[in-house]
Amino acid sequence: MNFRIHITILLLALTVVGTAQEVVSGLQFNETIMQEAKKINITERDCDCGRTDESQKVTLPFYDDFSTSNIYPNQELWQGRSVFVNKDFSYMPANIGVATLDAIDSVGAVYKNATSAPFRADELLSREIRLDSVFTQSPRPLFPYDSLYFSFFYQPQGVGDAPQVYDSLVLEFARYSGDSVFSHIDSITVNSRIYINQGEVINALDTLYAPSSLGCNPYMYTIVYSQYSYDEEIRIACDSVFIPEIIWDEVWYSQGLSLSDFYDTIGRYMQQVMIPIVDTNYFTDKFRFRFRNYCSVSNEYYPLTWKSNGDQWNLDMIYLNYNRNAGDTTYKSVAFSQRAPSFLSQYQVMPYRQYRYSPTYFTAESIHMYIANLDNIEHNTKYTYTVQQVNGNFSYSYDGGNCNLKPFYEVGFQQCEGCGASHACPPVNSLFSLDYDRDTTSYIIKHYISDSSDQSSIVDSAVYHQGFYNYYAYDDGTPEKGWGYDGAGGAQIAYKFELNTMDTLWGLQMYFNKTLNNVNELYFDILVWNDNNGRPGDIMYRQEYEKVDWENGIYKFVPYMLDDPQIVTGTIYVGFEQYESVSYNIGMDANFDASDNLFYKTDSVWKGATVAGAILMRPIIGENMILSVDSHENDIYGLTLYPNPTGTSFSVKNSFIDNASAELKIYNMFGSMLLTTTDITDPIDVSRLSQGIYIVRVISNGQLYSAKLLINR
Repeated sequence: MNFRIHITILLLALTVVGTAQEVVSGLQFNETIMQEAKKINITERDCDCGRTDESQKVTLPFYDDFSTSNIYPNQELWQGRSVFVNKDFSYMPANIGVATLDAIDSVGAVYKNATSAPFRADELLSREIRLDSVFTQSPRPLFPYDSLYFSFFYQPQGVGDAPQVYDSLVLEFARYSGDSVFSHIDSITVNSRIYINQGEVINALDTLYAPSSLGCNPYMYTIVYSQYSYDEEIRIACDSVFIPEIIWDEVWYSQGLSLSDFYDTIGRYMQQVMIPIVDTNYFTDKFRFRFRNYCSVSNEYYPLTWKSNGDQWNLDMIYLNYNRNAGDTTYKSVAFSQRAPSFLSQYQVMPYRQYRYSPTYFTAESIHMYIANLDNIEHNTKYTYTVQQVNGNFSYSYDGGNCNLKPFYEVGFQQCEGCGASHACPPVNSLFSLDYDRDTTSYIIKHYISDSSDQSSIVDSAVYHQGFYNYYAYDDGTPEKGWGYDGAGGAQIAYKFELNTMDTLWGLQMYFNKTLNNVNELYFDILVWNDNNGRPGDIMYRQEYEKVDWENGIYKFVPYMLDDPQIVTGTIYVGFEQYESVSYNIGMDANFDASDNLFYKTDSVWKGATVAGAILMRPIIGENMILSVDSHENDIYGLTLYPNPTGTSFSVKNSFIDNASAELKIYNMFGSMLLTTTDITDPIDVSRLSQGIYIVRVISNGQLYSAKLLINR
């Protein structure tokens, strides 16, 4: 949390009588990490920092720019999974992809020991590195005069939460003292037959000594807490394990500060650090290093919704090698920094029908690419991008030609002037296709920057998925923060969207950040307003008593469907009215700023949001269904689809449908039939269908049943 906001909220809590205000919070749960942890069966909230074997040791050079790994660090180089590898939390990094140290553990939750005082949080621990030898064609020992340097880029805060001045990022090197220290008790599984005869039992609180015949220490014993019969397996202590004592030397640290203060101090958004390694204690075959961060989160004066992720640090381009020097701060690399942008002028995603009505208005004239030459010499670069329709024939490309790009340390990112304009600010030189037989479509946009002037070509790429689905979105689908309005019951939140032709509003997709014990599982009314000179006007629609809810999966939006879909056109505002006077903690994308379209009020005056970002709220828009109405058409409970929403498949659950006579059909919002099957006992595969709303109809014994299906990936 920003330090000024941190102090303000504390004072408000202490004085009890608060003033209504916008509030921004970090995440209490990182769903990307949570889902990955479940996928690979990680349950322990620790760094998994055991010793490595010989086959896991790393030889020089050691290098990681975090562009190829995802979610967890590359386990061939690193040990432990508490650090988050991502493309979302950094700002203007050296290249796309960073390792973020924060207050979230390896299973995606805020550390249990998190407090308002600095506590030890994430750890980025290297595997053992061979600093005893140089492995070239003629292997030889490595010595201090081989000019060994360790370097890395770092950044506080990024687009996340700024570390407080009493928080810190620490770098430590490992050396061995020559002594041994206790590590853990080794245990084995034995059969109860070695202790008792048939018909006897081992009672709870009995003492079992480890059997020396199995190589255990005969003085080691275990007190059991259960009763065991003859021929049962028992886990007992076998021996104490001692390991070489490691002393961790602090070789560098940074105290916490905001990104703006960091930039004001050094004049850039990421700083490279160079550290020479000359101490002979480090020149072993078991050298290791680690980064650690100390965090502080909200205290008992805050509501539980404030105990959240924060104090973030981003690391990039960690490099350890010999034959370097203090001036070896450049890399033979031409790279994109920020992620590739949308080709739309206002949105990340919008309904295809709305785009087709006014494609020129909604297509951006140009985009901004952040390109850096990380080398120490000028490179003649070539920039291109390609656009290819997914499951379609439409495509086009852009050739930005060649341009000389000076080193980053001289000029920073490529400027939009001269030949650089065709690379850094290329035009969007074509509209997207206008397929009137489609309700949704999408495109893969690939950007390339290269320099093939020598034998080893330098190439980097960035990819953007441009979607035209049944909703509007200012956000990219990933929340880096939470946003809300605190201190006033009845507060109204309104989000502005623009329609150029009449359409149907079916509901809202919303993503609320989870909080500890789900304390923001609160009720609200859905509201729709018309426009009043750039502010929300009259309430056109109200739907009462909805509740904050969550779906399983990575940042799955929850659809809140309107009981009475609304015909809308022009400028509309969608949102909700809070029942409670606390922040509902809706997700906020910190990489895109749509604050000009976000409004709130507690009385008769609408105010514009002051926090930069895009909240994760999306109106579901689509053309009227061209389907006949049957007596069962509106009986949404007569046909249950699960999961709904879905990404790839769904099943039908209905006790009074005769599966033997059933026929299932799926229609899009235009009434076109897309899929039919008579086998509804197995999951129905919809992976080839685009995102959007569909109508599922089942005919069984002359009866028709219908339900809406939302496909959302």
